[in-house]
Amino acid sequence: MIQFKNLTLTRGVKVLLEAASFQLHLGHKVGLIGANGAGKSSLFAMLRRELHPEKGDLEIPPNWVIAHVAQETPALNQPALEFTLDGDAELNEIETALNDAEAHHQGEKIAELHHRLSDIDGYSAKARASTLLDGLGFSQADLTRPVSDFSGGWRVRLNLARALMCRSDLLLLDEPTNHLDLDAVIWLESWLREYRGTLLLISHDRDFLDNVIDNVLHIEQQRITLYRGGYSDFERQRAEKLALQQAMYEKQQRKVAHLHSYIDRFRVQATKARQAQSRIKALERMEMISAAHVDSQFSFDFRPPISAPDPLLVLDEINAGYHDKVILNQLVLTIRPGERIGLLGKNGAGKSTLIKLLASELKPLSGKRVEGKDLRIGYFAQHQLEQLRLNESPLQHMLRLDSSTREQEHLNFLGGFDFKGDMARNPCENFSGGEKSRLALALLIWTRPNLLLLDEPTNHLDLEMRHALTLALQDYVGGVILVSHDRALLRATCDKFVLVAHGKAEAFDGDLEDYKNWLELQKTMLKNTIINKDAPEANKEEPSRASNLNTYTQNKAERQARIVARRPLLKETEQIEKDLEKLNDEKSGLDARAAESSLYEIEHKNELQTLLKRQVELANLIDTAEMRWLELHEQLECLPLIN
Repeated sequence: MIQFKNLTLTRGVKVLLEAASFQLHLGHKVGLIGANGAGKSSLFAMLRRELHPEKGDLEIPPNWVIAHVAQETPALNQPALEFTLDGDAELNEIETALNDAEAHHQGEKIAELHHRLSDIDGYSAKARASTLLDGLGFSQADLTRPVSDFSGGWRVRLNLARALMCRSDLLLLDEPTNHLDLDAVIWLESWLREYRGTLLLISHDRDFLDNVIDNVLHIEQQRITLYRGGYSDFERQRAEKLALQQAMYEKQQRKVAHLHSYIDRFRVQATKARQAQSRIKALERMEMISAAHVDSQFSFDFRPPISAPDPLLVLDEINAGYHDKVILNQLVLTIRPGERIGLLGKNGAGKSTLIKLLASELKPLSGKRVEGKDLRIGYFAQHQLEQLRLNESPLQHMLRLDSSTREQEHLNFLGGFDFKGDMARNPCENFSGGEKSRLALALLIWTRPNLLLLDEPTNHLDLEMRHALTLALQDYVGGVILVSHDRALLRATCDKFVLVAHGKAEAFDGDLEDYKNWLELQKTMLKNTIINKDAPEANKEEPSRASNLNTYTQNKAERQARIVARRPLLKETEQIEKDLEKLNDEKSGLDARAAESSLYEIEHKNELQTLLKRQVELANLIDTAEMRWLELHEQLECLPLIN
């Protein structure tokens, strides 16, 4: 186990942790959370023995292997698969020793090394490494490409694959989802749930935390507290703890006021002096409880657009791509004010191509693009951070963007993004990735766009800022196109999804759970295709096994297909039932009003006409809804039940 014993951790003169004491057992999966600068990364550095505690003890079993994701990846000529395999240091050592033993014809040593290779499952190492890379979005062709060929984001994925390849006892992951798409995030969740060692995870993705961890370590005000359960459990427990603390504080304040009142009244009276002195001593001995307080650093809204053309933007049978290479075929999309569309699909499928097309950074190869009058696009992507002027402050960026607005108004606006005091006037060259993202987002919001294009806006943003962004997007009245691996943000802000896959961008009839099922279905179908392709050879060796496997994968694909087919029908049925309840309630109210004799007096003539007209409308709406409900149930009855 890992033990913290009355530990104090400092960084320079700043105290990060004080009197920290807790235990983590083998197999625990722990989310490490806290505000930026609270000490999360420093705690990781201490676990890697790169920092040492100021006081107290940190005990880690000496034989434990610790894995973490490297921050930098040199431009190596080494193939991606070999780079990943090197994450298993012992495997590398055994293979090197085996080559040396074979060169010197050391038979006994060769046998020992082969035995050890079998013990660590070394013969399947390449298959495991290939599976890791496949799950993180690499193609088969990528496995032989040199590391130097990959961009920065893909090198981060390679570092992650290398860390996962290590047969570690303790795995330290700091924001592992930042450079992953939703498909890879879902895969990583599944992998981490099966990980048998101790996991410490820093993440600002609520769904990811909830789906992986079983404990939370929360750093706040130089204290660290261990909570049992996932992130949602932590939020509930902390709310209860704060409520209890506030109640105790208020109770203590009433007691203190009562003691002060007694002391003030009787300290000068000889007969009561002794009692007054005892109460003074009671006050001095009392350990004061602080008022419960949760800082809310961020508070902002999207400024209302100046205009709202309808539609905002229309793409009509557009082909899009690069240098005559078509990525998206016959694209048809209409975006209207108030629509919130989430883009789904694997990296490389064309989501970024679509976003750039919408932002006019990419011209269509063919087809028609029609912009609404006064269309104003706000585009947020990671390369926007590179356009910040590092020698300028947030305030200078705002004044450059809008010099006609008073400086104080800009400062007030920046304060909502936690650029307060000197920070609003300091150059942003030393800002963290999260701080730069916040500044880029603030600059975009100030322009009052009526169409927002957000490409992974939550990268580097902490939980509080993500929550503030979610609330702001919910109240935003313009159109939104969102690409994100943060399912909490997608679920809370998007009312429809577009799936980008196989050269198409088409409406996806379902939610994020349906998308997860769709991904599973695609993988199953791919495996089934491979099995069918290899079936003749397999049948020669193991005909019954190949047949059973083929039948299993086919049945699984059919089950997934039934799930995907039934879910939108069930979802629409539930919505119709809710709508019918509202319509019938309204109609009952109108019927009751229509039964009142006073309604038919001359002064209520207009109200009567309106009521009768609405009664007819409601009757038609109810008839239409009931007919659709019957149609849906007939369709559901035609589909086989899921078993």
